[in-house]
Amino acid sequence: MINLKHEVTQIDHDLLECPEERAPMVAIVFVCTGNICRSPTAEAVFRHKVHAAGLDGAVRIDSAGTTAFHVGEPPDPRAADAAQRRGYSLDGQLARRVHPDDFDRFDLLVAMDRGHHKALLRMAPDDDARARVVMMSDFSRRPNALADVPDPYYGGGDGFERVLDMLEDAAEGLLDHVRARPDVA
Repeated sequence: MINLKHEVTQIDHDLLECPEERAPMVAIVFVCTGNICRSPTAEAVFRHKVHAAGLDGAVRIDSAGTTAFHVGEPPDPRAADAAQRRGYSLDGQLARRVHPDDFDRFDLLVAMDRGHHKALLRMAPDDDARARVVMMSDFSRRPNALADVPDPYYGGGDGFERVLDMLEDAAEGLLDHVRARPDVA
C-alpha cells in the first residue's frame, strides 16, 4: 500500500527547500510582450550558448511576458521554426507573465525593447530591482545595434530571422558578461 501522506509530505518538503541552496549562481529572465516570440527565442539561444560554454549549472534561464495575452501557450510556430533551423529548441516552453517574485528570483531581467524596459521598471519594487532591469541590446557586440529587438509577430518570416540575428549577437555579449562575474566558475 502506498503511503500518500508520506509522499505528499516528501513532495512538500522538496518544494519548501530553500531555493538559494539549489540555485545557480546567476539567474536571468528574458522579457517581451506575450512571451511567445522574442523572449522564448532569447531563452533558447542563450540556453544553447550557456550549454556550449559548459556553464549549465551556473546559470538559470527563463522567459516571461509583460502581458497575460498568451499565458499557457507554446511559442509562436514561426519563432519555433526559425529557431529550429538554426539549431535552437523552443520545445517545452509555455508563455507566462512576469510575476512580482521575479524581481527576487532573477539577477537580470532582460527586456527585448524599450516598452518592456519601462514596464519592468514600473513593476520593480525598489531601486535594487530597477538596477537589474537591462535591455538585450545592452549586450550587443555590433556597432550601431538597434536599441529594440523588433516584434516579428505581425510580419513575415524574415522578421524572425532578423530577431535571431540580433539575439545571437547579444547572447554572446551577455555570455561574456556572465563569464566576467566573480561568482561564475
